[in-house]
Amino acid sequence: MSTLTASWNLLRRVLLADGVISGSTGLLMLLAASPLGGLLGLNVDLLRIAGLSLLPFAAFLVYLAARGNISRRVVWAIVVLNLLWVIDSVLLMVSGWAEPTTLGYLFTSFQALAVAAFAGLQYVGLRRSAPALVPSAG
Repeated sequence: MSTLTASWNLLRRVLLADGVISGSTGLLMLLAASPLGGLLGLNVDLLRIAGLSLLPFAAFLVYLAARGNISRRVVWAIVVLNLLWVIDSVLLMVSGWAEPTTLGYLFTSFQALAVAAFAGLQYVGLRRSAPALVPSAG
């Protein structure tokens, strides 16, 4: 399995920032789902579940940012998960399943753009990171 070097580079910074912001957003959505639901026009249970799902993801990103080596496959999986979040956010706004307020559209659009930016920066960081030399087992 290919891993990336341990230097504190763009990829590590982006993983850490994504983790911190995802964790903060997750806590906000989990703990303030009721007032946010009214302001945003989004289902309270949806906000709670989305917030709760972000917490382990955020913790994993922070953990990865602190590791000596990071698997390229894991980073690719994170990029894909972030892109799925963006697609789901857009579908939420256009599907008619939810009826967001203007503030809800702004909130959902802003976080989708932020997540898309993280995915793009993670991709760039992945492309710029040199593979680490891993001793063969044997």
